Amino acid sequence: MLVVSGLRRNSTRFFSAGEHSQHARARCTGRGSADRENRTIIASVTDSFLKVRQAMLQEAKNTEYTVTAETFDTLTSLWLDAGNNLHWGCLFVLPVWLKAWWNNFNAGFATYLCAVREGDQPVGIAPLMVRGKAARLIGSADVCDYLDCIVVPEKEQEFFSTIIRHLQKQGIVHLELGPVRPDSIVFSHLPSVAKSLGCGVLCTPDDVVLELKLPATWDAFLDLLSGKERHELRRKLRRLEEAGDIAYRIVENPEQVVTEIDTFIALFRQNRADKASFMTEQMVSFFRSISACLAEAHILKLFFLYLDEHPAAAVLCFDYHGTMYLYNNGYNNRYRSLSVGLISKVLSIKESILRRSKKYDFLKGAEVYKQRLGGTPVSLYRCHITL
Repeated sequence: MLVVSGLRRNSTRFFSAGEHSQHARARCTGRGSADRENRTIIASVTDSFLKVRQAMLQEAKNTEYTVTAETFDTLTSLWLDAGNNLHWGCLFVLPVWLKAWWNNFNAGFATYLCAVREGDQPVGIAPLMVRGKAARLIGSADVCDYLDCIVVPEKEQEFFSTIIRHLQKQGIVHLELGPVRPDSIVFSHLPSVAKSLGCGVLCTPDDVVLELKLPATWDAFLDLLSGKERHELRRKLRRLEEAGDIAYRIVENPEQVVTEIDTFIALFRQNRADKASFMTEQMVSFFRSISACLAEAHILKLFFLYLDEHPAAAVLCFDYHGTMYLYNNGYNNRYRSLSVGLISKVLSIKESILRRSKKYDFLKGAEVYKQRLGGTPVSLYRCHITL
């Protein structure tokens, strides 16, 4: 366990014993027995004060931030422990996601999972991987839409200061973090802390996600659309209903997810040639891993659109902290003319409203349909810190 010195709680300035006694005596003007009584009281108060002061100074001395090496299993324990105040706001750095990514895509890196602790309590986690003299957040842009650190609110400065000094001592020269959202812990706090420590900071635009603030009802959502888009959507829904028997099924039971994820993958692969190329056996392994783990955590939702009992389209979503994330989708090209891809996404929005989700995150990519359905862009950034 590495103790990083120089990072302690701010302490209040105290009078020295002499200052305190002199300050108190200056206000005592009695004579005789009253004076002796006052001096006895002053001595007692001064003695009590010194004991309290010594205890507080000792507490401050013992309060040090340490950096500990962690594993995916210890991170999972911290995630499941409701007794700490860690903020797991980013879906793509949950321990199960990090472990699935690492087991499939870790070529050339070494894990460097760091936790900053104040005493026994975790202050924050930096899920890093290292190659040479560079460290970066675990993950990759092709499957992790954005990343972040996990930190207790109001402890961001202490966390990043400790991590930076620790990495410097380990010989790390470059810290590359991204993509990150503008409201992420990294983007909101790291640049200012790094600059205050004399580090070089460069944050540049990287990509964009689109998200939709969900209204309370389906009708209210339709009212958000332009008149043309609302008319087109209703027309496409009618056409699909006229084409055969329609069913919309939600799969979220862990045992069913293990089976039905293969149906999703099959639809994904037959959707387009570029999707088929993307869905390698390595990628299939990753999708199966995250699907099983996130279903166990009651986060994953598979939405299937059936036409005459045949799977026509599927949407893979994550329901987390009041947001429904549209991670990926696929459809049977046989039903392309019926707009089953778009309709399956729209129905997942409807289901999100019924579940009282506050936001629908279309995730990365500025496709036109996302804007037509009410999505607004949010820029992503990459931050490069020269230590």
